[in-house]
Amino acid sequence: MQIEEARRLLAERLGGGPGPPSPESARAVTARLAQPDTLGPLVRRLSAGDLDLAECTRLSYRHVLGFDKLLLLAGAPRFMLRVHFWHGRAGEAPEDIHNHRCAIASAVVRGRVRMECYTTAANGVPATAYRETIDGPGGAWRLRRVGDARLRLLCTEQYGPGRSYGLAAHTLHRVVSEEPTVTLFLETAPQRSVTDVYVRNGPAADGNSATGSRSFTQGSPTDSGTDDRSGGALRAGGAERADPPPKTPLSPAVYLAELDSLAGSLGY
Repeated sequence: MQIEEARRLLAERLGGGPGPPSPESARAVTARLAQPDTLGPLVRRLSAGDLDLAECTRLSYRHVLGFDKLLLLAGAPRFMLRVHFWHGRAGEAPEDIHNHRCAIASAVVRGRVRMECYTTAANGVPATAYRETIDGPGGAWRLRRVGDARLRLLCTEQYGPGRSYGLAAHTLHRVVSEEPTVTLFLETAPQRSVTDVYVRNGPAADGNSATGSRSFTQGSPTDSGTDDRSGGALRAGGAERADPPPKTPLSPAVYLAELDSLAGSLGY
């Protein structure tokens, strides 16, 4: 797929109306773009320099959770299309439960992730709530403690190559990857300026101990009848969490090398 074709497809599928795009429309277009015979040629063209390299590298960085977050297509404020490289290293900081400023979608290209969705509940496990802001595109994260909270696991599902999901902006979730994984990730138009982050207070808050869980089908949860993120160690008793370290843009050499490797792995 040509770069402008991908841009047009995203613009058409996400719409230009006053309301935000639905998680399903975001999921569907991300799944289409993640197909190897679509993503492969697109990434190969980008790795050959058919892009604004300075802008893409400025907004590409090693996430505090240990994965590389590479910008492929910038279409702000309507969309940002990225690829996430999860390295699957042992001992990486666990992802905190969080939501987003916008509807998002993700499609697994290679590897596997586990998705867990949560809700606040009086009978949930204890956690500390934070409000996260960001200092503009590519800016630093800021965390402000809000107070104590309780969370209950709603659903969990494994996603492998060819599977995808979409989430509304307010959906609380976390993603776990324990092996090298590549995902195509779509951010849509912002709906708010903050996100909510929850740090679980100790081992009793493991998602497997929560009740009322459901399984996930492609793109949406279904009842099974059974029970950013800032990373780092859990803070027992709700101790303060420091602001995450500043983002450091990837160098052009690292950025292009990762795209080249991905294109090659897709046969292009």
